[in-house]
Amino acid sequence: MKLNSRQRDILRATVRHYVNTAEPVGSKSLAKGYDLQVSSATIRNVMSALEGSGLLYQPHTSAGRIPSDSGYRRYVDELMVPSEPLTRRMETTLSDRLDWNGLAMEALLKESAQVLSRLSGYIALVTLPHVGTSVVKHLKLVRVSDHQILLVVLDIYDNHSVLLPIAPDPKDSELKDEHLDIDAELQVLSNFLTNQLRGRSLHDAKLDWSDLDQTFQRYTEALQSAIADLAKKTSTAPNSQILISGLAEALDQPEFAEREQIRSIVQLLEDGRDQLWPLIANPLLPDTETGSPLAKRQRIRIWIGAENPLEPMRACALIASRYGHSPGPTGSLGVLGPTRMLYENAVAAVEAAANYLTDAVSGSQIEGVGVS
Repeated sequence: MKLNSRQRDILRATVRHYVNTAEPVGSKSLAKGYDLQVSSATIRNVMSALEGSGLLYQPHTSAGRIPSDSGYRRYVDELMVPSEPLTRRMETTLSDRLDWNGLAMEALLKESAQVLSRLSGYIALVTLPHVGTSVVKHLKLVRVSDHQILLVVLDIYDNHSVLLPIAPDPKDSELKDEHLDIDAELQVLSNFLTNQLRGRSLHDAKLDWSDLDQTFQRYTEALQSAIADLAKKTSTAPNSQILISGLAEALDQPEFAEREQIRSIVQLLEDGRDQLWPLIANPLLPDTETGSPLAKRQRIRIWIGAENPLEPMRACALIASRYGHSPGPTGSLGVLGPTRMLYENAVAAVEAAANYLTDAVSGSQIEGVGVS
């Protein structure tokens, strides 16, 4: 159903009134509280047409009307304007409260989740960032015994290490001065590897050994094998941990008054994070095909009511976004609340948090802030 301007105005007013009051909306309330410039009888007729189109419904025969999941979807896609004042407030609060140069990444994300839940009024969900391919910052070789050395690789979030054997030096069978020789050689090799690989992925580690003296040939085979092993190790699946904040406050909403509804949501957040993870971690996939204005917004995806694939969330709305830029570190965040959500504020808060964390994880590539 294509809405005319009057239908759009009345649907918008109905959603806003219901979000504010949590009470079914009647035509007299809209006529009194909104400048619709039409009579209550006209409003009633339009609301009836919207109900016939599945955008509103009556919970009881004698009650007013409330938005359906389809009504919220139409509102979000066509009528909603995210709150610019809240976006600025969120950005200011994050900047004032958080200093990502002074925080480990996980601590920063926990604080961000707290700010997001407080300003949105809903449950905040934030995933730890993942780097699709490890980007090298520094490499170090250290002798740990007469027959082994340790290769340590620092990437932008973590450090990785592997032991490898030392082949004997064919030119010297005596060990009395070999320790000094090995330490010096390892320092040269450390500098060589760092210069060759800094800023690159271990998967792209095609080393040019031609600049090295023949002395170092005894290390090359073991080093190439060790670097290949580390490349496989750092390409494992991302950490599926989800940081959660604001659960107690959000459950004060009237939609969660039923004990069973509370139990199912809490159980999902505590024990079903493996099910929740794909929704949070891949927020863009469905909306890119709709062509709606929402799909063009920055990294935003919204599931409303029955659109949610998980049963405990069928009375909820989930707004999710990515932060970061691939191939660098990326993660996701979102808010979960009732379908009777103040979408303008929730979308603005999620966007502002995503922008802030994008700057933070992008900066961490330079500053070296890591996950604790």
